[in-house]
Amino acid sequence: MRNLGRAITPTINNVLEELDADIPVLACHQHFLADIGKDLLDPSHSELRALFRRSKIRPKLQSLIRDYGRKIDRNIVQAREAVVMWQTLAQKGHRLPCGLDGLAVVRAIAQWTLDYPADNSGLDFPYDRPYLALYDRCVIAVRAVDAFLRIPPSDRIVIKGLERLRRILTPVDCEVPFRQITVKLRRRASLFDELRNTLRLVINESKNETEREIHEINGQLNTFTQSLMERRSKRGPDRDSREAIDLILAHFDRHGGNLQGHAIALPQSAGGGIRLVDRTNNLIENLFKDIKHGERRRSGRKNLGQDLNDLPAEALLVRNLEHADYVSIVCGSIDRLAGSVCATGSGREKKEVTRRAPD
Repeated sequence: MRNLGRAITPTINNVLEELDADIPVLACHQHFLADIGKDLLDPSHSELRALFRRSKIRPKLQSLIRDYGRKIDRNIVQAREAVVMWQTLAQKGHRLPCGLDGLAVVRAIAQWTLDYPADNSGLDFPYDRPYLALYDRCVIAVRAVDAFLRIPPSDRIVIKGLERLRRILTPVDCEVPFRQITVKLRRRASLFDELRNTLRLVINESKNETEREIHEINGQLNTFTQSLMERRSKRGPDRDSREAIDLILAHFDRHGGNLQGHAIALPQSAGGGIRLVDRTNNLIENLFKDIKHGERRRSGRKNLGQDLNDLPAEALLVRNLEHADYVSIVCGSIDRLAGSVCATGSGREKKEVTRRAPD
């Protein structure tokens, strides 16, 4: 099981040629999906991020929140209660209150707009598109402010607060680049989500899949690639859609041969049957992450390059001591582990074990 790195792929191929062995090499579905997602969505998402930075919408919203927070000052508790009370109202028009309560509502709208990370699932880009979530919240906030200004409150200070918030959000509503980029990003995100659902990688956790499920995923993957080819051949899709489809198909051409074969038939000498292999290498990478976390806690160093180089390769096998069947095969019991190491290890290995024992 490998990722899609430019270094690891030819390295594994060279090892197989040297061994002259028929060993199946599988590509991690999670890395495959993430690699397509970054190539597919990153240009548009980065462009959207640059637009938000140039328009300085977030800093201006933060400035508005600070200014109105100072005005509310010691009345913040009453202002929060007023906002909650106002949200429960069911009257037609939902008119804003006057005074500090009205400013608190305006401030709450700005805070809600900046709380766009709450719309994300926590899986990071490309599974989450944070700046697209920010755009959506800005559009909703603009529509709400426009509605409140159509039936303005009687307090002129609250009206000025709404107008200030409207001016901050105006670029999202009026500038053409925002709309063009978001339309393009949504179109590409739809293709990515379709592939994600086909691979059934909706959550970032491994699960025990059956042989039938694996065959179903392989069949759906073939159907998905065929549908992309059919969509590509039609005249309907615009240029960007064709480029997005070509990008996905290029990844399938490059790695498609390594995406299937997770149901491996065991030889009769080993008892026969089928061994199912995980479609991702998340468990291996999480193990490496845990090892780095342990080394960082042990040494207190941020850069672990030297520590990992000095760490013997056998250290990865220590985790297997948590499994009784592994302990039984290696030494019989944990009490006999030290004797087994001294009996089987070379002189250099004995010194290494002795030197690292205090750690």
